[in-house]
Amino acid sequence: MFPDWVIEPTAAMGEMIQVRQEHGGSVLLAVEAEPSQVSNYGVFDVETTDDDRVKRVVGMVEKPAVGDVPPNLVATRRYLLDRATFGALRRITPGKSGELQLIDAVALLNSEGHPVYVVVNDGIRHCLGNLAGFIPASVEFGLRNPKYGPCIVP
Repeated sequence: MFPDWVIEPTAAMGEMIQVRQEHGGSVLLAVEAEPSQVSNYGVFDVETTDDDRVKRVVGMVEKPAVGDVPPNLVATRRYLLDRATFGALRRITPGKSGELQLIDAVALLNSEGHPVYVVVNDGIRHCLGNLAGFIPASVEFGLRNPKYGPCIVP
């Protein structure tokens, strides 16, 4: 789990564990994103399974160029990775940002036949890595707090 994303419900990790136990391979959590935002994330191309919330990954790309965007399922930085991922990290090259991207390693394994699944989360997500995500998260969680949430005017 990467700490710059808050995902609710927190039971999503339990669902991911169950999918891994049933199907094996790597399991990642995905959410649907606005088309205008998709190029900011790792994006999955998927096929359906017997379970509407579980998809089999057939392709993925990290931060696709605008206009080259596959479907709108994006990575949420929640991963259950096959051990082979660590070897795959040694075999990929840095991406556009000059960094090794985890999604690229998982994509390499997927292209070699290692199964990859996503669990589609329809809950709340906040990306805390920028003010546009941090401020709404602060407000939302603040409003839920019993001490700070209620607005009582004297």
